[in-house]
Amino acid sequence: MAQIILLETDRQLANNLKEYFRQAGHELLVYSDPQQAVLAADTNHPDIIILDLILAGRSGIEFLYELRSYPDWQNIPVIVTGRFTPDEVQVYSGAFQELGVSHYLPKQTTTLAGFLAETQKLLQPATA
Repeated sequence: MAQIILLETDRQLANNLKEYFRQAGHELLVYSDPQQAVLAADTNHPDIIILDLILAGRSGIEFLYELRSYPDWQNIPVIVTGRFTPDEVQVYSGAFQELGVSHYLPKQTTTLAGFLAETQKLLQPATA
């Protein structure tokens, strides 16, 4: 069972993902506040973090800069989501690379199964 932090302000999406991931055998810890998510990461040592770029109080990029400032969290896989056009996502590509974002999933086209599939790919141990 993987422990996953989801930083998401859309309660309906968060609840749907939490149930879907639970059925797949994963624990999804849901937060809407970036500071609570940082504290949760310190306490729970997540296997993956999924976050929206648009958050209450600060951006997902700001959250990632703080997350990556801690040595223990520099290698946690991160999936970023949002409702952006490909051109808008391109604006963030440099920051995504710098901050070690594993994948971007557009909310408007990604199903619950798509979120789970990308998460499970990141949970697979690297093969030599």
